[in-house]
Amino acid sequence: MSSITRYLPKNHLSYLMGKLVHLPLPRFIWIPVIQIFSKFYNIKINEAEKPVSDYESLGDFFVRRLKSGIRPLGSNWALHPADSVITQLARIENGNLIQAKGKFYKAVDFVQDPEALQKYGNGFFVTYYLCPTDYHRVHSPVDGVITKVTHIPGMLWPVNKWSTENIEEMFSINERVSVEIKTDRGLVNVVFVGATNVGYIELSFMPEIKGNQFSVFKPLIKPNLNISVKRGEELGMFRMGSTVVMLYQDGVIPSDTSAEELQKLNQKYQDQPVQVNSNFFN
Repeated sequence: MSSITRYLPKNHLSYLMGKLVHLPLPRFIWIPVIQIFSKFYNIKINEAEKPVSDYESLGDFFVRRLKSGIRPLGSNWALHPADSVITQLARIENGNLIQAKGKFYKAVDFVQDPEALQKYGNGFFVTYYLCPTDYHRVHSPVDGVITKVTHIPGMLWPVNKWSTENIEEMFSINERVSVEIKTDRGLVNVVFVGATNVGYIELSFMPEIKGNQFSVFKPLIKPNLNISVKRGEELGMFRMGSTVVMLYQDGVIPSDTSAEELQKLNQKYQDQPVQVNSNFFN
């Protein structure tokens, strides 16, 4: 697998896949495709905002919205940002995040911010993996103000088990979009990580930021923003499945209970599925 994956033109294939699944073909073609796709991945069609016949393409269905009330808003200070499985939840040690057992990547490289160690050192991170069955819109886990957005072009390695265990610093190599939120307890960063066959990442509040565009070669930084955001408010979407990594500044959990609380969170959520807008921690 390694030799094949390493030499595939992953970005080009992902770009073409994105175009293909969004082709506005007649509904008599797309409806059976969506139905087969949904059955294969056991997707709950009844949760979708619209009936299958109203979607113009498989890509349109993939980023479907859900019916109102399907994912009720939790009452905790922090919620989960996506329907997903939590694959990592740990403290950020010396500015390093865990990718897989024995594999690490640096916060500074990951969010392309020279102040990342200052901001997130001794804080903690959570990795959320979204599979094809999941709802693919990402929502804000906290109340706050979006102060900075960074689009970082990169590769599009698959974010599966093999890649996380074998590709060094894969999360810092893949394309990503960082959304930094200032809260009443400190900084929180929602990082969208691209992957193979992700047509592109798209931000709901900033449509000019769009992933996997061949004309973008260096990080695009939008600093000094002042965009209010509420818990549960939509931030963006993946045009196919991928990963969200959350960075929490030290102090968002009260310091006198942070070590104990983090251990409890790890025991509760590691390798467990979660739903968007559900309670995370107080």
